[in-house]
Amino acid sequence: MASSFGTLFRVSTFGESHGPAVGCIVDGCPPQIPLNADDIQIELDRRRPGQSRIVTQRKEGDRAEILSGVVDGQTVGTPIAIMVRNEDQRSDAYKEMETAYRPSHADYTYDAKYGVRAVAGGGRSSARETIGRVAAGAIAQKVLATNLPGYQCLAYVHSVKDIVATVDPEKLSRELVESNIVRTADPVAAEKMIALIEEMRKEGNSVGGVIECVVRGVPAGLGEPVFDKLEAELAKAMLSLPATKGFEIGSGFGGARMTGLQHNDEFYTDDAGKIRTRTNRSGGIQGGISNGEEIVFRVAFKPTATVLREQNTVTRDGTATTLKARGRHDPCVLPRAVPMVEAMVHLVVADHWLRQRAQNA
Repeated sequence: MASSFGTLFRVSTFGESHGPAVGCIVDGCPPQIPLNADDIQIELDRRRPGQSRIVTQRKEGDRAEILSGVVDGQTVGTPIAIMVRNEDQRSDAYKEMETAYRPSHADYTYDAKYGVRAVAGGGRSSARETIGRVAAGAIAQKVLATNLPGYQCLAYVHSVKDIVATVDPEKLSRELVESNIVRTADPVAAEKMIALIEEMRKEGNSVGGVIECVVRGVPAGLGEPVFDKLEAELAKAMLSLPATKGFEIGSGFGGARMTGLQHNDEFYTDDAGKIRTRTNRSGGIQGGISNGEEIVFRVAFKPTATVLREQNTVTRDGTATTLKARGRHDPCVLPRAVPMVEAMVHLVVADHWLRQRAQNA
């Protein structure tokens, strides 16, 4: 089940980067959730290639087709199948990769595992696979919006290389994130980030960075106390995304430099009688279970592995050679990864909300 994710709200993705289509099947979505293709398209448009000058210029409409599970604008409780057709494949750009392995790609490891691979576009290892995740995440978001009115998930580019955004958490909003093409919440840093990404593109190079995510309106009690801790589920979700190399929640690695008294989040009861914490170094999760505070985490993304410069490598038979990549690629994955991060959060929270409802009905 390597292409499936979730327990009660379960998604399976399918398709290769240069095949006829990609998509997903969602099983476990509750019935009577308002849903149409536009709900899914909004998120796919945020993920699609060609949307700005700092992302890959592959031209794809990424139009979502709902094949099943939705009747008259609402879910009916049966599996929901979503398909997006590939329209702008250029498989000839990958001819050299039939025999030579691209540095830091999955070419060699796929051969080692399967003995065969889809050469064009990297097949399943391509970020194009995430279309199915983003589509499924849009459905999960509708489930959460229907049942948790205060729920909101906001991801933004926290840093690109050594350029770090300065963000006031209280002012973080979708409108602010979407106000610039790099999808950061700091307009000043945005200009510097864009300039750096454009410089990398001109040099045939690439750059990585960090995405931070703030999740609001998650009630206390979601998550399991041992193996399915909510932060463990989020970590797995994030590290399953292409190009991810690190995950930290709350104080993260910085917490290792604190004492217990410095790190502990003290409890208090607010004016409405709700139990809160005065600080949030736990990142909204304690003992693997949400505590009702904002869930805050960060995900590190490596520089895009495809660079348009000659590099040393070997062929399938181990012969030394060089390889210069061709094709259309993101010089930085971060702007298009923002909706991917949010989608995976929706999937995790929806799944655990259903699990909590089933266990404690």
